[in-house]
Amino acid sequence: VQLQASGGGLVQPGGSLRLSCAASGRFFSANDMGWYRQAPGKQRELVAIVTVGGSTTYADSVKGRFTISRSNAENTIYLQMNSLKPEDTAVYFCKAQIRRQFNLPRNDYWGQGTQVTVSS
Repeated sequence: VQLQASGGGLVQPGGSLRLSCAASGRFFSANDMGWYRQAPGKQRELVAIVTVGGSTTYADSVKGRFTISRSNAENTIYLQMNSLKPEDTAVYFCKAQIRRQFNLPRNDYWGQGTQVTVSS
């Protein structure tokens, strides 16, 4: 199982970016999927989570600016980031709870991270 994240880059304050993360490989199901971020010198923190049913949870710092969505058919999640601020600068990681076979427990899988830099 692999998670491939993409879409990061350099953007000016107030700008937008869209991140994508696709889960590939052989597995039975992907349950909760989400985005986390880690700024230099800080711990990794939750940004947003989306369940297989489409329920979402956001960090207070991104509510109203970021939107997480998913395509269950493609095992892909997206993070639309609007009104970006310098404090959003971080490496963004995606995570998925994957059940590799129906009779096995779920495990967490992480993507490789994509850099988002918000600067003028």
